[in-house]
Amino acid sequence: MLTSKQRSYLRKLAMDIPDIIFIGKEGITPQVIVQTRDAIIARELIKGKVQNNSLEDVNDVARQLATATKSDIVCTIGSKFILYKKNLLKTKIEVPTKNQKPIKRVKKKALSPSRKFTNS
Repeated sequence: MLTSKQRSYLRKLAMDIPDIIFIGKEGITPQVIVQTRDAIIARELIKGKVQNNSLEDVNDVARQLATATKSDIVCTIGSKFILYKKNLLKTKIEVPTKNQKPIKRVKKKALSPSRKFTNS
């Protein structure tokens, strides 16, 4: 189960990846499930799309694929869905944990030429 911060982080990462899984007029076939399973093992985060000629609902498709691949649904927007499953052998995406605090980066101030130290 993902928290809202984890979902937000994964949604941000998924913006740059292309759609991999396409659901057409035949709906969810065993080949689509195998393709989804292979893709989620290799990538951890995948994005799919339900085509216009499909009679399937996006939420139903995402739910069926998530249960078939034992993954989590990150979100469904329009005709697209995003699935995530952590690969325990080769972890590629570090999702923030519940207790992890955000890292604050401190910028170092550069000394201006007039403020350099001199030995007098």
